[in-house]
Amino acid sequence: MVSTEENLRAEIDSLRQEITKLQDEMVAFRLAQKVLIEVTTGCHSSPGGIIRGALQKTLDVCADVSCNNAEKGSLFLLDPASGKIIDAILTRSEVTPKQRAKLIGNVLDKGLAGWVSRNLELGLITDTEQDERWLTLPDQPYIVRSALGVPIINGKKELLGIITLLHSQTNHFTSRMAELMQTIAEQIGLVLENARLYGQLDTYSKALDNELEKGRQIQIDFLPYDLPKLDDWEIVACFHPAKQVAGDFYDAFTFDNNQIGLVIADVCDKGVGAALFMALFRSLIRIFSGEIQFQGTAAPILQAHKPVNGDWIGESNATNLAHLNALQAVRLTNNYVAEKHWQMSMFATLFFGMLDPKTGILSYINGGHEPLFIVNQDGIIKQLLNSTGPAVGMMPNMQFGIQQVKLERGDILIGYTDGVTEAKSPDGKLFTDNKLKEIVGNPANSASELMERIKDNLFNYMDDAPQFDDITMLAVRRN
Repeated sequence: MVSTEENLRAEIDSLRQEITKLQDEMVAFRLAQKVLIEVTTGCHSSPGGIIRGALQKTLDVCADVSCNNAEKGSLFLLDPASGKIIDAILTRSEVTPKQRAKLIGNVLDKGLAGWVSRNLELGLITDTEQDERWLTLPDQPYIVRSALGVPIINGKKELLGIITLLHSQTNHFTSRMAELMQTIAEQIGLVLENARLYGQLDTYSKALDNELEKGRQIQIDFLPYDLPKLDDWEIVACFHPAKQVAGDFYDAFTFDNNQIGLVIADVCDKGVGAALFMALFRSLIRIFSGEIQFQGTAAPILQAHKPVNGDWIGESNATNLAHLNALQAVRLTNNYVAEKHWQMSMFATLFFGMLDPKTGILSYINGGHEPLFIVNQDGIIKQLLNSTGPAVGMMPNMQFGIQQVKLERGDILIGYTDGVTEAKSPDGKLFTDNKLKEIVGNPANSASELMERIKDNLFNYMDDAPQFDDITMLAVRRN
């Protein structure tokens, strides 16, 4: 009978201990939630502000949960790798900045916080005068007779911080209170670790944004600052990247012989890689076409021959040869990219045309790009400049056919990237080639008017839907 009663009492005591433990864990969880709320509400502030807010809230709730409240305290945030103090918060203390700096400077070398740091254990001092772990500073501004040091440890057993609670009376902090604080510290360790990681992520994100902004500005500088201005001709363009940097580009430049180079292209993929190759393609086309001359180098000289599917259109051999030599830039660019950067699997759909402003003759290569339209002054699509070869940079030694057309007075040449026709409405429907043809099919008095009409229709169609691809257009009109 006695044995049964003893077993029953033991079971009841065990249950009471379990209930007490669960209650302590619940208290710890709720207090950690308060800290988490502080971190969440601070997500729009700086990383330093988030961490500091979490530190302050942590110290406040820890001070409040201790019996009759701790009178003073401190919380030190440590770098897990180096063990150095990253930040520190003092609460309920009246210390000058000089005293605060001295306290922070000494706390991890000697005293309770240093002992907790070295041993990664809870430190309970019931009487500071009888415990060698306590360090009394010569000019300490307050009386401390009992103290509690609690390590904050993450899941990797790394020390994230140390909470120190102080009181002017002996025996203020009990063993049960110390255990409760340890449970709280475990929960808060998770919160502070997340806050620290968020701060690192935010810092990295802002640094990345800054670098991308630099890249965006550099990329814009690669686009022509001023398009060529010619008598009887109008050249306009638009460029709307989907992200900070883009794979699309356009170009228009004048040669020494007054011929005009026209380029519109779309590098495969998106983001930084595409933007870097955009710069490469743009530079190679200019260099290999002879627009940029380097000492000791010259554009390749070829004999003029008939373009694919037709004859030279009433043009002199001198102009034909100039166009033909400049257009070799496509072949040379293709071989360079395919041979030097084959492992990147990067290529571009690219249209490169050579325009003679005097005659309106346009010699061109379309390397896998969207067909360009030639629209007359009545809004009739006279001709599509379809592909004459593969995308540029896929494989070396590919063949690119050259063709010629003539732009009559009132004609508009309009080129675009697939970001136009594949733009989506809010309900996910594509803009499509047919819709673009309908817009182009209405007469326009200028290239600018046509460009603005396309842009207005396109962005009204997209409304508030996200832009998934770069939008680039180039238009040329013979007045």
